[in-house]
Amino acid sequence: MVATQKNPKSSCEGNRSARYGALFMPISARRLLVLACFFVVAATVARVDASPSQSQFAFKDKRGKTQSASVVSNYYPKKLVYPSAKIDRRFDPKLMHAATIAQERSHAHSRSRCWQYVKEALLASGAVGSYPKTAYAKDAGQELVSTYGFKKLAVRDPFKAPIGAVLVYGASRAAGHVEIRTKDGFVSDFRSKIPSPRPLIGVYAKL
Repeated sequence: MVATQKNPKSSCEGNRSARYGALFMPISARRLLVLACFFVVAATVARVDASPSQSQFAFKDKRGKTQSASVVSNYYPKKLVYPSAKIDRRFDPKLMHAATIAQERSHAHSRSRCWQYVKEALLASGAVGSYPKTAYAKDAGQELVSTYGFKKLAVRDPFKAPIGAVLVYGASRAAGHVEIRTKDGFVSDFRSKIPSPRPLIGVYAKL
């Protein structure tokens, strides 16, 4: 009787545990390598974030010397602040009332009727006793002085004109411009934070 012998496992089949170990060892090594790289990068980023040099930009000047400048991370725009007008008690308080009336009646944009609106404000406040007759704004100062007792002030900066003062501007081939100084700006048929860019003839007020 021939004893039946079990065929030994072929060499290609090998040991199952050894085979699976050989399969997973390279994968585990790769995972460890990836994890190690991740921690190295994370640590480097943390050091960069914590470094005070992050707010400095380094560069080399034309001499090759290393320089640094602060990095601006936020921008806070500044609003333009124009000087407010002051009250001058020497002048007729009706002029301040005229400024208030003109402000209330003014528009956001010019309607090319500056002298008309200023005339009406001066008349409504009682600063003048009758409706001025001149047609052109650039002639307003002369009429205010000769007919209504206004004085030309020694003021060349429109921002320094007192509240209620009348500012007259010239123009070579146009009617000119006239406006009244308010606390926060200038007003005629429209209101503005800044004075007219035309040549200033004079600043006028009534004592």
